[in-house]
Amino acid sequence: MNEILRAKNVFSGYTDLNILEGVSIEVEREEIVSIIGPNGAGKSTLLKTIFGLLETRKGKIYLRNEEISNLKPNEIVKKGMGYVPQSKNIFPSLTVEENLEMGSYIDESGFEESKQEVLSIFPDLKDKVSAKTGDLSGGQQQMVAMGRALILDPDVILLDEPSAGLSPELVNVVFEKIKEINKAGMSILVVEQNARKILKVCDRGYVLEMGENRLKGTGKELLNNKKVEELYLGG
Repeated sequence: MNEILRAKNVFSGYTDLNILEGVSIEVEREEIVSIIGPNGAGKSTLLKTIFGLLETRKGKIYLRNEEISNLKPNEIVKKGMGYVPQSKNIFPSLTVEENLEMGSYIDESGFEESKQEVLSIFPDLKDKVSAKTGDLSGGQQQMVAMGRALILDPDVILLDEPSAGLSPELVNVVFEKIKEINKAGMSILVVEQNARKILKVCDRGYVLEMGENRLKGTGKELLNNKKVEELYLGG
């Protein structure tokens, strides 16, 4: 088994309200796995719970068969996971280089080498390293956010709505970068509003509804599923 990440029967939420009601997902090594579903389904809540930002009230989460349920985010980063939230994912008043350096706060020893590797993935940022990140385009800001999560070379990265707010052209750029990062050997778990786009890219996908698993399959299987087409693909 090449499984790298697993959430099993996870319950989580906010205050006294459970948003997730027994969700289970698996990600294998070098896979892109997508999570789609309507607003309020618990997609972002699942990523936050996996990354330790929300309490796992019931169930278990494993990274490389080691339980990480309810570890703090900095501990989870040390174990090889990166996370790019949907919003507030950059420091706009800092330069691109300073943003990337924030990603190496746990281990600064190899920052320069890691920075060059990130810039090789995102060449558009090479001449922007001294620019304020808040002055960049939306697509470039998303690249900075992804780059910061890649600085410590994680085994798996969680992406929450990476195409949100971007023009169609920039969405294409970001999706190409997701594929490039994956081809370099990284596993990716991505929540995405553009269901058709991500299902064409991912190896497998899960559909969440009201905090529960509804459907799962390969990207192609879900693209061709009549229910998925009617509800999420504008069919």
